[in-house]
Amino acid sequence: MSSDQPLVDVRSVRQTFATPQGEVVAVDDVSFTVQSGQVVSIVGPSGAGKTTVLRAIGGLRALTGGDIFVDGSRVSGPPVSVAFVFQDYSRSLFAWYSVLKNVMIPLRAKGVGKEQARTKALAALAAVGLAGREDRYPRQLSGGMQQRVAIARALAYEPKLLLMDEPFASVDAQTRMDLEDLVLPLRDQFNMTIVFVTHDIDEAVYLSDQVVVLGQPPARVARIVEVPFGRQRSQTATKEDPRFGALRHEILDLVRRPGEIR
Repeated sequence: MSSDQPLVDVRSVRQTFATPQGEVVAVDDVSFTVQSGQVVSIVGPSGAGKTTVLRAIGGLRALTGGDIFVDGSRVSGPPVSVAFVFQDYSRSLFAWYSVLKNVMIPLRAKGVGKEQARTKALAALAAVGLAGREDRYPRQLSGGMQQRVAIARALAYEPKLLLMDEPFASVDAQTRMDLEDLVLPLRDQFNMTIVFVTHDIDEAVYLSDQVVVLGQPPARVARIVEVPFGRQRSQTATKEDPRFGALRHEILDLVRRPGEIR
């Protein structure tokens, strides 16, 4: 991939679903790009196709129309350079495996030797603050810790692109802030690009370099909002910046304004 080519290139994506009432257009002509190293969020009203687009980027859903390219290759199935973190951590972890074995699963499936997989898994667990808990089982951990295990499993895979679908929606507010503050340091430490879906506008502005706002179904891109903050963010200082409030209001207005494309 050339230095000026985006890591993710979503081109005129269209997605329809068959229902008893006929064909429903969920996503219509969605296009945007993500540059290497960026954190990009996708927001929009409920039912706007945010998760549909994310799953299509990850090769988990076939498109009705359009194309998606990741790392220069057209997506026709899950790209080897992509890892996923889902909202429901309790269903994504294997209850009968230890934390360490859970993190090692994709590495072993990729053909990484046992000792090397163990080393990578331990490093990923340390990166998310779970060093020393590798022998525990998911049921012995809090919800926030279980989601850290799911994130560690994705990190150990060493993806170029990390896709996250509402990753912090199922935890309490304080834990959510703690998990949010993992994202940007992990992006830098593991040299990743991150695309995530969220309903939380504050979270989108706080974490993103760019926010892709989808409109009401059938979803199109209402606006792509650039976020002017640097790589260092703070739950207090960043959110007290007047620009934060202005961006929040801009995006919220777009999400709440039905049927209007700007």
